[in-house]
Amino acid sequence: MSFRDASGPTQVAPSAIFSAIPATVTRADVPVLCADLAELLRGRAGGVVVCDVADLAGPDLVTVEALARLRLTARRHGWSLVVSGAGPDLLGLVRLLGLTDVLPQTGGQSEQREQAGGVEEVVDGHDPPG
Repeated sequence: MSFRDASGPTQVAPSAIFSAIPATVTRADVPVLCADLAELLRGRAGGVVVCDVADLAGPDLVTVEALARLRLTARRHGWSLVVSGAGPDLLGLVRLLGLTDVLPQTGGQSEQREQAGGVEEVVDGHDPPG
């Protein structure tokens, strides 16, 4: 399996690359996916890589690792990477691992992203009001 033929044709535009991630990703697939993406990006001006993950069947840690490494590969070549079509299982796993900011989403799933918590000041009741 490669990034170019992952789950259908990869579409390449001047500032965007669209590719689907296959239903299952093995640990052995990760370096191949990254190498193929690097080859696609080499020598191109920056843009965005959109990874469609709608076909994932039972996402796991290897899936998240693959997406995180693909993002690193994109960044090394001056590109960004976003995920589209993420289902609740993948979203939950990404959230559990604390990677929601590392693997940003595009499309209809954005309302499921959690906002970062604010910092609350703890006030000692013995302090005078300021």
